[in-house]
Amino acid sequence: MPIVLGVSGSIATGKSYLCQYMVERYNAVHADADKVVHRMYDPGKPGFDRIVAEFGDEVVGEDGYIDRKVLGSKVFGNAERMGALTTAIGDIGGEMKRLIDEWRETLPEDQFAILEAVNLIEAGYSGWCDATWLVAADYDVALPRLIARNNFTEAEARQRLDAARKWQDREPASDRLFMNNTTLEALQQSIDRVVEETLEQHRAGTLPRSRWHQWWEDTKEEREQMRLAREAARKAAEEQPKADA
Repeated sequence: MPIVLGVSGSIATGKSYLCQYMVERYNAVHADADKVVHRMYDPGKPGFDRIVAEFGDEVVGEDGYIDRKVLGSKVFGNAERMGALTTAIGDIGGEMKRLIDEWRETLPEDQFAILEAVNLIEAGYSGWCDATWLVAADYDVALPRLIARNNFTEAEARQRLDAARKWQDREPASDRLFMNNTTLEALQQSIDRVVEETLEQHRAGTLPRSRWHQWWEDTKEEREQMRLAREAARKAAEEQPKADA
C-alpha cells in the first residue's frame, strides 16, 4: 500500500516547498487541493454553471474559464459568499476522497502520495490520510516572506496572515510539525529524518493512528457551534435585503 500524507499549513510557511521536495527527492505523487477544486468548475462542468448563476457573467474571463481573481474579490472576507461558492462548486470532499481512493488502488507499496490543502484538517480530508504533516512559521518570519513572494505591501501581507488559522490551533491534529523558521537546508534535513522514520514504521506495520482522529472527536461540539454560527450568519444575510425592501 502507498503512504498517503496530508500536508497543511498557512500562507508563506513553506508547505508547497515541502511537497515539491518530496516529489523531487522521493518521487512522491502530489495533488494540490486548490487545483483539484479548480478543475471542478472548468467550462462544461456543473460547477461552472452554478458559479455563473450565483455570481454573474462577470466572473467568466475572456478565455471562457472562471476568472479566479474576480471570483475571489467577491468572496474574500465574506463567510456567507464563501459558503455560497463552496455550495456552487459541488462535492469537494467527495472529489478528495475519490482521488485518495484511486491512489490506494493504483500506487505501489511504499509510494508516497501527498494531498496538499490549507483546510486539510478542518475539512476532514485528514481522516482519509495515513498521517497529517503541518508546516509552520512564526508570524514575523512569514510576514517578510509573503511581502517578497507576492509583492504585497506590509498591510496587505498582514491582512492575509491575520485571516489565516494559527498553526497552534492545528498542531493537536497533526502527526508531524515542521517549523520552517530558518533555512531550506534545515527544513530538508527535517523532512529526510521524518521520511526515514515514516517508512520504517510503515514497513513494520507500526505507523501510529493519526492524531487527527482524536482531535476530530474532541472538537465535535466546538465545530458544531461554529457551523451553527455560520448558518445563522448566512440566514441573517439572506434576510437583510428583505428587511431593507
